[in-house]
Amino acid sequence: MNDELNPAQDLAEQLHQLLLAAPAGLGEYQLIQQLKDRHCTHIPHLPLTDKLVLFRTHFLLFNALYRLRERLWGEQAGFVQINPLRIQLLPYQAGRGELSEHDPLRDYYLDLSQLSNTDERDVEKLLASFWTRMQGGEEKLAALELFELADDPHALNLTTIKQRYRQLVSLHHPDRGGSTSRLQSINKAMEILERYYGKR
Repeated sequence: MNDELNPAQDLAEQLHQLLLAAPAGLGEYQLIQQLKDRHCTHIPHLPLTDKLVLFRTHFLLFNALYRLRERLWGEQAGFVQINPLRIQLLPYQAGRGELSEHDPLRDYYLDLSQLSNTDERDVEKLLASFWTRMQGGEEKLAALELFELADDPHALNLTTIKQRYRQLVSLHHPDRGGSTSRLQSINKAMEILERYYGKR
């Protein structure tokens, strides 16, 4: 049956299996690494230090996650919670509001023209706020600077970072006049900071 699936469906199905095996949820980076460990052919097997590779990997992952969420919801089989902190498969609950609300990020990731029309210059703009620092191995500092929390990183904890993340998402959400690219940078920075501060 797997042979009949198109690449997007097959990637969504692989993600479904990984999420079923991790009830507490997984971060985006963990999902990407597990897909690579499975030799998944639907994401680039190149270093994530290349800007365009990072963008395409991230986009394909989120496209498949939104597809999976819609399929499972339609089948009343579950709900995929998608955020940079944790991607988690939750039980189906009738009346959940998330899928009825307009979601610009969902629209963005389900529009494959965004993938084909995004070149390296676009990605540079998308990640300009911190990606150059990350390439030099300074991803933590770059993410803290994006969150304007770099002054005293030792006094930080994940709770404070999450509060700042919510403030920035509220401020830069496309529904409130912000930009999708800025929101993506904020989400990526949150994923990085969770790797550093979530293990304490």
